Amino acid sequence: MLGAIGLDERQESAYRALVALGAAEVSDLSHRLALPERETERTLRRLEQHGLAAQSSARTGRWVAAPPGVALGALLTQQRHQLEQAELAAVLLAEEYRADAAEPAVHDLVEVVTGASAVAHRFHQLQLGATSEVRALVTGKPIAVSGLDNESEEQAATRGVTFRVVVEREVLGLESGILELSAALSRDEQCRVVDRVPTKLVIADGALAMVPLTGRGAEPAALVVHGSGLLESLAALFEAVWREAMPLRLGESGAVLARPGGPDPTDLEILSLLLAGLTDASVAKQLDLGLRTVQRRVKGLMELTGVSTRLQLGWHAYERGWVAREPRRRPLP
Repeated sequence: MLGAIGLDERQESAYRALVALGAAEVSDLSHRLALPERETERTLRRLEQHGLAAQSSARTGRWVAAPPGVALGALLTQQRHQLEQAELAAVLLAEEYRADAAEPAVHDLVEVVTGASAVAHRFHQLQLGATSEVRALVTGKPIAVSGLDNESEEQAATRGVTFRVVVEREVLGLESGILELSAALSRDEQCRVVDRVPTKLVIADGALAMVPLTGRGAEPAALVVHGSGLLESLAALFEAVWREAMPLRLGESGAVLARPGGPDPTDLEILSLLLAGLTDASVAKQLDLGLRTVQRRVKGLMELTGVSTRLQLGWHAYERGWVAREPRRRPLP
């Protein structure tokens, strides 16, 4: 918890123990921390450098804790100042970079990243650096980064970054696919599904994009695309796939709510997955329901809508707003 102000785990434990005791001999602290006395004394010296502990003037070998409100407050103030200086430096460097890149050379518009760890790191950087929106196409066979299972996505969503994600149907059949999609929908991310996406893709704020360069089995590599005609083409590709994709609703985490006399959240989950192309057996497995339960609920929905085929049920689901597509945009004259 105190790592942000420069303390490691051992130093924090020693300070907490010293605060609890008020004052203590090195031998007492050593026993309490289960450390050799020499290591304990070294840790206390580090705390002394931080202004968090001091040797007692009345008794040799006895250490006392500095008041947390004063000592930690000073460290926090120092840390804030350093962060402000770093932020200022980042702003100045960004301005310098923009000035130098006013007329970028063609080779500066793209960068090649190779190696699984480097690709994963750059991918997370893209999402952590986003300030407004991330758009992504997710395949069922990730190369370096698992489709929806990454901490940077959750952190970005917590900061208010919006997400629009299209997954291919294969993702729904993965062991953790529904779990990860449910987590995404619970963060108010918009998720859609299609049979297949043309490529894995992530676009941050419309300013940077990342696409894979290699197929499965080869050393992972990716292309990072900066503002250019190529980036605009990738954004247009995403929007085209997004328009054709079907919105995915998973129970109460989705935006569609059950209406009086209409389907309940479980019905909506079943209907959403069926319309996404899953079989009855797959739906039952994903939702941990019995096959007969799924079939009985589908039959109930058909009776509710007065239809005799599942195709008609899908049409009525759209008409009644149980699931929804965005209307197609007409081309401008």
